[in-house]
Amino acid sequence: MSMSSSRPQRALSIALDEHCTRLAACRRCSHAPGILPIVSHARAPRAMLVGQAPGQVETSGGKPFAGRAGRTLFRWLERAGLDEPTARELLYISAITRCYPGPHPAGRGDRVPSPAERALCAGWLEDELRIIRPALVVPVGRLAIDRFLGAKPLDEVIGREHEIEHVGGRAIAIPLPHPSGASSWVHRPGNRVLLDRALDLLGARLGTSSSGTQSVA
Repeated sequence: MSMSSSRPQRALSIALDEHCTRLAACRRCSHAPGILPIVSHARAPRAMLVGQAPGQVETSGGKPFAGRAGRTLFRWLERAGLDEPTARELLYISAITRCYPGPHPAGRGDRVPSPAERALCAGWLEDELRIIRPALVVPVGRLAIDRFLGAKPLDEVIGREHEIEHVGGRAIAIPLPHPSGASSWVHRPGNRVLLDRALDLLGARLGTSSSGTQSVA
């Protein structure tokens, strides 16, 4: 199964350039002036990675997964044979919402985007699925997993491949847990094995996997 888009590369690159220009100008949610949409720089992606929302660090740099959660995510992806520059080139990094939603009221981690924010932002993801037509989708975290697989326990979906349909066609989904330090799922007994299995599947699909013997830390 090819993991590349069916759209010719030059046409795909042009379409993504135009899309990201529109996305960068989005102000639908009326966030504070310094809170701007984060866009991916991949223009010949072989898959889509869909997160939840940018963190505070991303507001100043404009690059997705640039903070602590990103460091954890890219350490995981190295396990699948993708260093960070390669991952950013091969994976179009999308999200359920594109702007930093603000801190969590309880003071731990970031606020979960509201249903209204998710609805206002949903069209951007739909457009990307139509443009890229990904055959491989990597939902990261609860909101993204729910979007593609429905509300199911993480230990029932992580470590497995799932056949899905989206507006751009059919795909294989390989979900990952959220890499935020606020998430304790990966530290529970048995769950690290599921994460390892998911990364092995991802590396195999992309043709980047190594020996598959080391556990992520």
